[in-house]
Amino acid sequence: MSSVITTATPAPGRGSDPSPAAGGARRRPLLTRVRPWLLLGPSLIVLGVLLLWPLVQVVLLSFQNYGIREIRKGSTNFIGFDNYVEAVTDPQLWTVVVPNTVGFAVVSVLTTVAFGTLVALLLARLGLVWRTIVGSAIMIAWAMPAVTGTYVWTWIFDADRGIFNTWMQGLGLIDGPTNWFTNRWAFYAIVLLNVVHHGFPFVAITVLAGLLGVSKEMLEAAEIDGAGAWRRFWKIIFPTLKPVFSVVIILSTIWDFKVFTQVFLMPGGAGSNRSVLNLGVWSYVESFGQNRYGFGSALAVLLTLVLLVITVIYIRTLLKEDQL
Repeated sequence: MSSVITTATPAPGRGSDPSPAAGGARRRPLLTRVRPWLLLGPSLIVLGVLLLWPLVQVVLLSFQNYGIREIRKGSTNFIGFDNYVEAVTDPQLWTVVVPNTVGFAVVSVLTTVAFGTLVALLLARLGLVWRTIVGSAIMIAWAMPAVTGTYVWTWIFDADRGIFNTWMQGLGLIDGPTNWFTNRWAFYAIVLLNVVHHGFPFVAITVLAGLLGVSKEMLEAAEIDGAGAWRRFWKIIFPTLKPVFSVVIILSTIWDFKVFTQVFLMPGGAGSNRSVLNLGVWSYVESFGQNRYGFGSALAVLLTLVLLVITVIYIRTLLKEDQL
């Protein structure tokens, strides 16, 4: 006769945790918990010193009437939100600065993305050798410093020695030297050429990387079914590359909203022609041209808030794409 002997295990008392993992989690060494912060610490310190501290100083200056006198005395003169009130009630903000900033950003982004996409479609049709040659050539435009490119475009449209005026006179379209930089629309047309020339290689290479992943079998099947190039692009290529276009458009918007060099270095763009000011240049002119550092800081904070909103949209877009 066999018997089975069972050993009863005592029920855990209140407050005890039978799970070894849970007990081990509570007994995790302190170094294990703080190790991620120790690894991130140097980068966070650098970001804090280089980005956060200057930003805090700009915000503090925006609440002050700060000029040469305060710099000499080393004093502060807090005036609350007066600088912001002055900025938003200044007619120049709404009639000149905002249209120049927002309008130019919209047109520039659309033009850059459209032209870059066309170049990417061209590169996708080339063989590997020619794609490498053409891709390397257009990347030179992206590698060119903005200062250098701006001076080149300034020389092209120079009233006396510019090749554009020479061609226009040769064709009989203008009678003599014309200063294109005095007109607001002509000024920003030249800036647009400059910005698009400098920015389209990034769009082209990024979109090209996405195009190489589009199913060739699907495109060939659509072509056999009679779909033209325009229909194939909107029905197959664009939906597939929608995440790529979202990122490219948002990044281009951030860059074109805060465009500074291409405007400031153009004749009249440094403040002598008030009709071509955008938000970034206006902030600089008020700060270092008029010595109104508080008011200029308020304008810089407004621009930062706009870019922050765009950045939040960019991050949300990236997170959504990661979830797909």
